[in-house]
Parts: sequence; structure tokens; C-alpha cells
Amino acid sequence: MVYLTRKERFNAAHKLWVDSWSEEKNRQMFGKCSNKNWHGHNYDLFVTVKGSPDPVTGFIVDVKQLSKLIKSSIVDKVDHSNLNLDVDFIPEGMQPTTENLVILFWQQLAPLLEGCELHCIKLYETENIYAEYYGE
Repeated sequence: MVYLTRKERFNAAHKLWVDSWSEEKNRQMFGKCSNKNWHGHNYDLFVTVKGSPDPVTGFIVDVKQLSKLIKSSIVDKVDHSNLNLDVDFIPEGMQPTTENLVILFWQQLAPLLEGCELHCIKLYETENIYAEYYGE
């Protein structure tokens, strides 16, 4: 089994907030992420696929095609967006955390892949925080 990873980048804003909580409780739980005027991140998205290399091309997937799929199914929808308001595949009321995003990204991309299988979605929100999802 061979694993291949493609990296993409996007920028987006979000706010972590529970409407039924007080401003104080939101601030205690989410800190700066509860800023009423939103805040943004420069995200790094790593998509890892797995499969066997084609005996002729040596590829498990055409990386240019993989990049196009990632962009059309995820990046084009989230880049320079407000994750709380603008992205149709993020359910209303769901916190747009890195943890939730990797699951949603998996759901967007996995059904589109042909000839290989999605192994992992890894999303860096900052250089110090990232989430990984393996479809479990």
C-alpha cells in the first residue's frame, strides 16, 4: 500500500459561539475564538490517499486531478469565506472547529475519488493545532 499526500491552502473566518450561553461563558470556553466580529486563519489542508501504483504510470492517482477534486469539493467553497455563514455543507449551528471540518471535508471528498481510497484528512488551523480524521 502506498500513501500519497496533497497539500492545499485556504483562508477563512469563523466564530465559536453557543447562542444559549452568556458572553462570559462563551469567552471562558472559546477565548479569542468567540470574538463577536469573527477571526480568521490561514489553514493548511493535507489530503492523503492510498492505493497501489498503476503498473504503467506508477501513480496511485493523478495528482493534478486530485488537486482539482480537492479544490472543487472543498477549497473553492471555504476559501475567503465565513465558515459560520457561507459554506453550504457546514450544518447551521455546528461549530466550525478544526475537528468538525476534517469530518465534513472527508464527506465531501471521499465519494469523488476513483482508483484510490481516502486515507486521512489533516487540517492545520495554526502551526500548533491540527486535527486528523481517518473516516472512522
